[in-house]
Amino acid sequence: MKEVLQALNIQASGVYFDGTFGRGGHAGEILKRLGPSGKLLAMDKDPEAIRSANEKFANDKRFTIVQGSFAMMADVIKRVGLTGQVNGVLLDLGVSSPQLDNADRGFSFMKQGPLDMRMDTTQGLSATEWLAQAEEDEISTVIRDYGEEKFHYRIAKAIVEQRQSSVLMTTLDLANLIEKVIPKKGREKGKHPATRTFQAIRIFINRELEDLQTGLQSAVEALALHGRMAVISFHSLEDRIVKRFLRKKVQGKQLPPDLPVQYEDTGAELKLISKAIRPSKEEVEENIRSRSATLRIAEKIIE
Repeated sequence: MKEVLQALNIQASGVYFDGTFGRGGHAGEILKRLGPSGKLLAMDKDPEAIRSANEKFANDKRFTIVQGSFAMMADVIKRVGLTGQVNGVLLDLGVSSPQLDNADRGFSFMKQGPLDMRMDTTQGLSATEWLAQAEEDEISTVIRDYGEEKFHYRIAKAIVEQRQSSVLMTTLDLANLIEKVIPKKGREKGKHPATRTFQAIRIFINRELEDLQTGLQSAVEALALHGRMAVISFHSLEDRIVKRFLRKKVQGKQLPPDLPVQYEDTGAELKLISKAIRPSKEEVEENIRSRSATLRIAEKIIE
């Protein structure tokens, strides 16, 4: 929290965008620092997050929330006439703690619940529905690419074999199946064997990586000159996309190294504000889920 608020360099009269409202932790702190003319626009896919926002901030005229993915950011900001005027964009990626803690959402392999995994429960296929109809090769590819799971083929084969007799309906159905398939010698120390598969299916079902790539570009377009973007990622797939995107925007045009040009002529759109920031030992002790977080910050340097 401290590092994010510092990164956004909040101005009392500024305009800010929170692309992943969750339960409003960051949003509440941003609003505390805004004056009467400041604005905070937020988005979230999750209907429960929207309800929470309306309960907490319904009477705050500086605050607006829209249901949907931050991949839709450009359209939402254009609709309210703020393109190129946003002073700060925050993207706190992945699943939120309330989603993990609520067994009914199906994100956790530690709790019994319906195998859903949708952030927006009003649309798209649930994990149960997708696993009941997807081809074995597709399941294997998703688990490999989005979970970086070396036993992807074994897991996909077991899922397809299992559904011949009964569809996987609950989180523990899937977790227990994976536990049987992955050999004890091949397991990661300190990690449940279902960790990578659950991550992979969740990312696929919610189009998280596609949304991230669209959202990052939209953030650059939304920002005002000297506006900042802060992105918190929680696993290597996300962080790799963020890191590569920022590097490209910082480098600008790929010109010959000995060409005598001013830095402005490279067309660079962003500058990095710091190296990647990771949680302190104290923060990890207070919130164990923060242990894998990486915060990257950049500032827009061209209109």
